[in-house]
Amino acid sequence: MGGRSAQKPPQGGGFRLKLVGCRPNAPHLRKSDFFSKRVRFPTFSSRRPMQTVLTIAGFDPSSGAGVTADLMVFAAHGLFGIACITALTVQSTVGVRSTHPVSGEIVAETLECLDADIPPAGIKIGMLASRDTTFRICEYIDRLDVIHSVRSGRARVPVVLDPVLKSSSGRELLDPAGVTMLRERLLLLVDWITPNLDELAVLSGESVVYRGDVPGACRALQAQAGVRPDGGRVGVFATGGHLDPPDDFLLTPTGEEFWLPGERVATGSTHGTGCALSSAFLSRLVLGDAPHEAALAAKAYVAGALRNAVGIGAGHGPMNHLWGFHKATDS
Repeated sequence: MGGRSAQKPPQGGGFRLKLVGCRPNAPHLRKSDFFSKRVRFPTFSSRRPMQTVLTIAGFDPSSGAGVTADLMVFAAHGLFGIACITALTVQSTVGVRSTHPVSGEIVAETLECLDADIPPAGIKIGMLASRDTTFRICEYIDRLDVIHSVRSGRARVPVVLDPVLKSSSGRELLDPAGVTMLRERLLLLVDWITPNLDELAVLSGESVVYRGDVPGACRALQAQAGVRPDGGRVGVFATGGHLDPPDDFLLTPTGEEFWLPGERVATGSTHGTGCALSSAFLSRLVLGDAPHEAALAAKAYVAGALRNAVGIGAGHGPMNHLWGFHKATDS
């Protein structure tokens, strides 16, 4: 995950940072590459137009998860991040003390304001906080097809949902009415959902305890979401951090199934791993990767962020979201 080289500024000014690596649409990543420093990331250049991606999520003041973490993940992939905050939280690495949802009216106004000026090339949805906020986000995503088809002739932008139902310390982060709205409406509007095993069980209605439970629960969740008017289905990228080994499972919108090999990294800096994986997955889709390659590259990015984390705080600290840039600067 590795080698990077700072290059001379191109003529006309600007700085070019070359992150040697995982090319868009790479045909495959070998398992030996996945767990080694040979996994690569795109080359970023001031000559290439920068794409914008939007995160709709809560604010974590410790920056381990939520919008501030998402923005770092986007930056690490050479993308420009914008944000709509759905809730303020009082938390640190030790845990969440309280949550305070932003009104649905402000969320709707923020989304309209941003989209009118900086339409995103991809959207990541995290903490929803309330039914009202979830409803406003559904309205925004519902209008997105028409908005972007008029502007660019493109039918839709990728939307990835990380269904944050509880904090790692067990605090509920979405009210029951919001969960119902997520199941009955939002699932039909997004392209991908990235649940952990607990979230997969809640949303699919299936028991998910063992490795063998995961594929069936993913299929059940996809079937439950139904078929969009454009004929598409939601893809499921289920994270298996609690499995042994911690393999993830990918069910594509077309029904292809893949087990993605995992490796447990020995670190206490694990806050926001699911959040980062979802944002990295969206980033790779926006950069042009096919779903399977995007998932592998996202896992490689998170593994690198875990390996290069430094201890921050007294609890489960944040990963090193910008590990690629730090290594490039040090080299």
